[in-house]
Amino acid sequence: MTVELEIRECRTLEQLGECVDLQREVFALPEVELSPVRHFVVTRNAGGFTLGAYDGDRLAGYVLSVPAFLRGERAFYSHMTGVRSEYQSLGVGAKLKWAQRERALAEGVRYIKWTFEPVKARNGYFNLEKLGAIVCEYQRNFYGTDYAVSPESGKQIGLQSDRLFAEWHLESDKVAALAAGEKYLIAGEPAAEIQIVNDWSTLVEADPAAALELQLRVRRDFEAAFAEGMVGRSFRRDADLPAYLLYRG
Repeated sequence: MTVELEIRECRTLEQLGECVDLQREVFALPEVELSPVRHFVVTRNAGGFTLGAYDGDRLAGYVLSVPAFLRGERAFYSHMTGVRSEYQSLGVGAKLKWAQRERALAEGVRYIKWTFEPVKARNGYFNLEKLGAIVCEYQRNFYGTDYAVSPESGKQIGLQSDRLFAEWHLESDKVAALAAGEKYLIAGEPAAEIQIVNDWSTLVEADPAAALELQLRVRRDFEAAFAEGMVGRSFRRDADLPAYLLYRG
């Protein structure tokens, strides 16, 4: 499937309402957890922006950029990136993120930050390899509630909302190379690796206890590595043992 998408800013109340509807569809969160139109409006008036990927008049996905002050400089916190299911695996998320980078740089912003689930291989590969972000901060139970439940049993399985922080240095050598469509090789060998699984959702459904054990082990590994000053700079895709690759310094 090939689609021609146009990236443009969502400004009107109707357009922002579409973002809420897409959010409801993609993230499957309780209504109370959705960001309402009011949040989008306030974000825009505070200096942030929402970019939408449009297939004609249909919103295929969006990214929300919240103004922030991080590391002693003006920055953006990328609160949400959502893509409708029928447009996933078509590069829509990447188009939105690169447009977000272009817009940020045009406004003099060189740094964007967001969170993602460390146990999902697709997230790790996309953020570190496709975008060139790095990771050096791990937060336990960041949102306080995780809605990852077993659909069949409807029971909580003890997972917490642990998150890694992606740090996107928009003018770094790696990010600049990837933005230009070039490959980038990191010099030196990794000091450590943290292995996960390729299909987290299937593991959660098939063996909740094993999923919890994996989450706790990944938590320990990242916290230990970051305590030693290591930085996650790469992600290895592998059919059996996908892993984050960490380097010193």
